[in-house]
This record gives sequence, C-alpha cells and structure tokens, in this order.
Amino acid sequence: MAAAAIRREDEAERLYAYLMAAAAGDGNHHVVASLYATWATGGGALPDWLGLTPATLREMLTELFPTTRLGRVPNPGRPPPPGRDDEVEDLVHLLLAHRAGVSPTEVGLARIVAVACLGDDHLWQDLGLWSRADLSELMQRNFPALAARNVRDMKWKRFLYKQLCETEGLRVCRAPSCDACGDHHVCFGPEE
Repeated sequence: MAAAAIRREDEAERLYAYLMAAAAGDGNHHVVASLYATWATGGGALPDWLGLTPATLREMLTELFPTTRLGRVPNPGRPPPPGRDDEVEDLVHLLLAHRAGVSPTEVGLARIVAVACLGDDHLWQDLGLWSRADLSELMQRNFPALAARNVRDMKWKRFLYKQLCETEGLRVCRAPSCDACGDHHVCFGPEE
C-alpha cells in the first residue's frame, strides 16, 4: 500500500476515534463516523457534503456527536454526477418509504445512500464504510422493512435498483456502473 494511502487511513481512523469518543444519539454513530471520516480524508465516492447541504450535515454531526468541535467541515470538492437528480430522488423516496421512523438521521442517511449509489464501486465502498456489514447494519437499523426484503443477501446497490425497477414494473434492470466493476460475475452470477 502506498504511503499516502496509509496516511489517509490513519487520518480516517483518528477522526473516527475522535467522533466515537463523543458519540450519543440513535445508534447511527458508528456508520456515520465511518463514512464521514473516510469522506473527510478523501476516500469513498460521496460528493460535496456527503450529498447533503452543509447545514444538514452539520445538524447530523451535532445530533450524533454533540460534544465534538470539528470547526470548519472539510469538503473534498466532488460535485455529484450531473443529470442524475431524478434517480437520486427515486432512491430517496424508496428508502424513506421504508424508514424505521425512530431517528431524525434516517432522512439524511437516505440521501447519503442514494447519492452513493451513483458511485462506481460496491455501495459500502462508495459510502466510505469499512465493511459490507456496516452497510447491512445501516440498512437494517434505518430501513428495516426494505432490508427485510433482501432475503437472499443480494448486494445492496443491485438490490435497491431492483426494488426501483419492480416498483416501475420493469422485468430487466441493471444497477449503474456494473459493467466497469471487477466483481461483475459475483453480483450477476447465480444467487445461491
């Protein structure tokens, strides 16, 4: 691993530890600290402000980590892909239709997940999470009715797009950017 990548991981781990030391709230602190720390140090695929407004991001961080003093929130300067706003809104609508209704952070997380679906890698990596299990935890905690539908443990991005297609009555549906993925055979092979 290159020295720069190791330094970025070390910075992300320090920021994660700082946030977790101040964790409070609704149980989303681990996944938000992970994705925020990755994003703030240049990793993942999330655009500016995690796809939220700066004020919404600040509110989420204050809700989950009330004693932190982050100062100016860094912004890697990655605009969202142009021309895909309708797609993001469809995904947000799908997620919010299945939200748990127990935390105000569910709304922000729905938008973050939807925007991350526009990335080119596995959803957990595009989010900047540290494992697929973290994404499963996020989905089960915040969108339990939707997560319960994923009975065959389908990859999350593929699953979300399949749900959108079924809502629209489409029988053939592809998740975005799958042709470029090195794991294409894993996601599109037999489900067993």
